[in-house]
Amino acid sequence: MNALLFATVVFTWGFTWFAVHLQLGTVPPEVSIFWRFLAAGTLLGLWLAATGRLRRAKLADHRWFAAMGLCLFGGNFLLIYSGTLFVASGIVSVLFTLATVFNAFNQWIFLGKRPAVRVVGGALCGILGVGLLFGETLASAHLGTETALGVGLVLAGTFTFSLGNMVSSRMGTIGMDLPNAAFRGMLWGSALLGCFVAVRIGSFPVDWSLRYLGSLAYLIGPGSLVGFLAYLSLVNRVGPDRAAYATVLFPLVALTVSTLFEGYHWTPWSLAGLPMILLGNLILFARLPKAWRPEPEAA
Repeated sequence: MNALLFATVVFTWGFTWFAVHLQLGTVPPEVSIFWRFLAAGTLLGLWLAATGRLRRAKLADHRWFAAMGLCLFGGNFLLIYSGTLFVASGIVSVLFTLATVFNAFNQWIFLGKRPAVRVVGGALCGILGVGLLFGETLASAHLGTETALGVGLVLAGTFTFSLGNMVSSRMGTIGMDLPNAAFRGMLWGSALLGCFVAVRIGSFPVDWSLRYLGSLAYLIGPGSLVGFLAYLSLVNRVGPDRAAYATVLFPLVALTVSTLFEGYHWTPWSLAGLPMILLGNLILFARLPKAWRPEPEAA
């Protein structure tokens, strides 16, 4: 089951980069993010109600849903989209893989779970591989004030995403299953983002072209409903540190899509990065021989 969830996250989110690319144009990114999660949250809520699975939540628990919405379904996307105005998309993908490191150490800081050596080693190996994939982009980047601002925004968005992982891992402790938590988180995220849009832009435009609506439909369905539920389920099953390795692998899917539709050309750098990513995956998830497994700590 974990392998199926992991593959679902990698492939659904791997295609979202291309879908987001198709959305760029007449509609401000923050408005597109608002429509995406408002629609996804509404559909998820209707499905829960229709199947009799919609559960009541305590008023006090909405602080966690609001934090989840801000970190996973609003603020993180707003920061990362803003960063892409100053930094090439390849660099954004590389920076976002740092979610694996942020999750490992945030889990240590906030949940008291020290990251295992293999988790850190596998994550760093995967990040190095992704860095090689985009080596030429990184090497050709012109450093300056705008680049530094873009890098800072993307890192802030990635760290915010990691904080959302920590919040989502607490849903079980308040007695709320993930679909109900995600439903409320998406609506909170869209509400908070809607307030931002209302103040900053004052309107919520929609591009009625097939290109925009088709990409929005993908981001609402597979990208949000399927992808996020699978990812949050994975967080609950294997922990935020190991679940975040999906953020290292889905750029491979994104690169394949770019190869087919955007003319991406593989280079010696990118070919060297592929085995590094696969090695990181092996370090992180391969079942160790019994003699190599760490002894459990005494109670």
